[in-house]
Amino acid sequence: MAEAPRDSQRHRPLVCNFSSQSEQAAGNRGLDFSVAAVLPAGGSGERMGMATPKQFCQLLQRPLISVTLETFERVHWIKEIVVVVSKQNFELMNSIIDCYGHSKTTVVEGARTRHQSIFNGLKAFVENRPGRAWLEKPEVVIIHDAVRPFVEEDILFSVATAAKEYGAAGAIRPLVSTVVATNPEGYLDHSLERAKYRASEMPQAFTFDVIYRAYQQCTDYDFEYGTECLHLALQYCGTSAKLIDGPSDLWKVTYKRDLHAAEAIIKESLSKSVCIITGIQEEQIQLGFLLQEALQLVMKVDVLKWSLSKESHCLQAISSGLYYNFIYITVNNFDLPQEIVQLVESIGIVKLSALYPVVVTVVHLNNSETASSCIRMEDFTNSQQLAKEANRKNVLVYRLLINYTQMALRLLGMHTNP
Repeated sequence: MAEAPRDSQRHRPLVCNFSSQSEQAAGNRGLDFSVAAVLPAGGSGERMGMATPKQFCQLLQRPLISVTLETFERVHWIKEIVVVVSKQNFELMNSIIDCYGHSKTTVVEGARTRHQSIFNGLKAFVENRPGRAWLEKPEVVIIHDAVRPFVEEDILFSVATAAKEYGAAGAIRPLVSTVVATNPEGYLDHSLERAKYRASEMPQAFTFDVIYRAYQQCTDYDFEYGTECLHLALQYCGTSAKLIDGPSDLWKVTYKRDLHAAEAIIKESLSKSVCIITGIQEEQIQLGFLLQEALQLVMKVDVLKWSLSKESHCLQAISSGLYYNFIYITVNNFDLPQEIVQLVESIGIVKLSALYPVVVTVVHLNNSETASSCIRMEDFTNSQQLAKEANRKNVLVYRLLINYTQMALRLLGMHTNP
């Protein structure tokens, strides 16, 4: 059985989500209808081959289900999230919500089958239960597996808006393997033409009344053996779902090896891009562009001048979700820049580190010919204090001192004043 999170783990999120330009644009959109989400998470994880159900397995020291919930919590237009778990995991799920601050999430007790559990989740919006917060019935509800952590806001937005227009919508992907049918003796009967068929994925979305009415009419056979929510909407409400091509990241964590793959994806994504921030001094700017030239072969690199005005590119870069690595350059001054304190505060305000650990590296460029090489103990003390405070916000602060000479800079191609 999975253990409840320890107090020492509180508020140290390590979740990932894959931001893109399209996702960033979707995040800035608004909807004129209400949206909620239901995440079934009652599986036993038999195929995982572990005692702990897969939704509670650790992914970089955090329960997998919390990774998925964090993605949904960051989508501002999703107002309520209902996660459905088995009775034996009800208290564990509540402790995870408390530990990681999932403020939009409500836990509902599931049932024996997947469809029965989803129906229980939907009932939470229309049935008032003692001891449970009152949830307002949404116009559109998104249904998504708790063990599919890499869902982007862009596809959530697409299925939600399509569901509002058509009544139901779902993500699909091309079939990777050919599907065959066997006869009773175990021999090939026929195969399907792969180009004509698609794999049904999550997320799926419905107008609430359509999917709720469909579940109200389900038979015992549907509840026991059914797997496809879109089919229920078609069968009982005559609502044909709009199918939307989804990204490749919608895969489901099913086996133990999938956990290792998920961790590898998160770690790789941490080093995809970096934002270099400079001051207004010429040497700062030149070093910034030299670093950009050196790094852009392996990652996306942007160089920006420091500013925290509302319209500044710096603030936009921090809040965009495109960067989780920041480099700040200072020249001939080992004092801890006030800008770094402001940068860490801004990262906390926009909750950027709720998805990834954010790395802030301060590069001190020190001219050993003209500047003092003396570094005070007070400088280290201030750095340690900021690093400890930042670490509580899941921000890692590092400082790098580079001593240089004018000749060395000229060899690097940097123009300096005599």
